[in-house]
Amino acid sequence: MTFANAGTLGALPGKRDALVAHLTRRSDLLEQIGCLWYEVGVNDDEPDTVFVVELWESAAAHQSSLALPEVQASIAAARPLLSGTFGGFRFEVMGSPLRD
Repeated sequence: MTFANAGTLGALPGKRDALVAHLTRRSDLLEQIGCLWYEVGVNDDEPDTVFVVELWESAAAHQSSLALPEVQASIAAARPLLSGTFGGFRFEVMGSPLRD
């Protein structure tokens, strides 16, 4: 069953655009490990927040991705840009009116 992870990442003041640039770097690996969709966005009303919405083949695919050296390296590279404020939610996707 498809797994969704929607969250917010707090960026250090003035570092939001650098965090967005990091998160939106092309990664063919994500598709190979079961990521179906990974979207990054901003809202100027929240200048130190980055929004991320991910769809994965399964919760297990998402969880196992976090152990990969490439993903760990990406997280480590983003860490100096983060304020430590995180939010969000996760859920199993039950369906959509946009597809069968």
